[in-house]
Amino acid sequence: MLRSRLGAVDDNLAACDELVARAAADGARIVVLPEFFTTGMAYLPSMRTGTVPADGAVTRWLVERAARHDVALGGSFLCRDDDGGVRNAFMVADADGVLGRHDKDLPTMWESAFYAGGGDDGVLTLRDGLRVGVALCWELMRSRTVERLRGRVDLVLAGSAWWSVPAWPPRAVTRRWEAANRRTAARAAPAFARLVGAPVVHASHCGALACPALGLPLRYDGRYEGAAGIYAADGAVLARRSTADGPGVATADVTVGAVAPADDLPGRHWLHARGPLPAFAWHWQGLLGRREYARTLRATPSRPPR
Repeated sequence: MLRSRLGAVDDNLAACDELVARAAADGARIVVLPEFFTTGMAYLPSMRTGTVPADGAVTRWLVERAARHDVALGGSFLCRDDDGGVRNAFMVADADGVLGRHDKDLPTMWESAFYAGGGDDGVLTLRDGLRVGVALCWELMRSRTVERLRGRVDLVLAGSAWWSVPAWPPRAVTRRWEAANRRTAARAAPAFARLVGAPVVHASHCGALACPALGLPLRYDGRYEGAAGIYAADGAVLARRSTADGPGVATADVTVGAVAPADDLPGRHWLHARGPLPAFAWHWQGLLGRREYARTLRATPSRPPR
């Protein structure tokens, strides 16, 4: 569980340094950091200034910390590739270097202003041939993520930067929407384990965040939610750290390996209801964000400075 500072890459890496060391001291062999562990996520210019090259300092940091603690270490960050495009790239590394990468398939809401989606299957191989799947935040919400991983992986590495529904008027309504959103954030990862048939290790953020609301005449004031947790293939909780617990680690002994999924895949795109405001924001902010990203891409040199 990371309490990140928005856009502050160096500060967030320092905080992650402590968390990785603590997890390794607790005996972890695989360590997962949250989605956007270098920047957090909000509709702010610091998201762009926190974007880093694919082969730059953050990737080297992952490899160096993995080697220092003799772990496999993964997390996602805003990554600029040689074509000038930015992706939400989850990289996992060990002492030998980067073992694999998954680019999140679809940006969520205002994320669309900062990166483009990827198209890989998210199946990576770690040391000793361990097959892992990667799912980032609302990828845990979509049946197509289950379809690409089901029966193909021994373990799922997941991370989120899941924000709350703001307390906008009418507050009685948005409070109900937020209660439902909070429940969904808490159950998405264990439900995903049951659908895929593999244990899930899920990392997340905690704390408040505030920013303009893309496309709306309002300011967003909210918080991260969900839990850092480790779940068996049947969805049983092996370890869990809530946002109320603050920054820290969750560790557990995990029996890895693909099993018969405990739940059938529902015949719909979204595994869980998003709620009225998130569903609206998905479409409206996604449209505006994609246009903004395209304008930014045209103005950006293809090869960033190191």
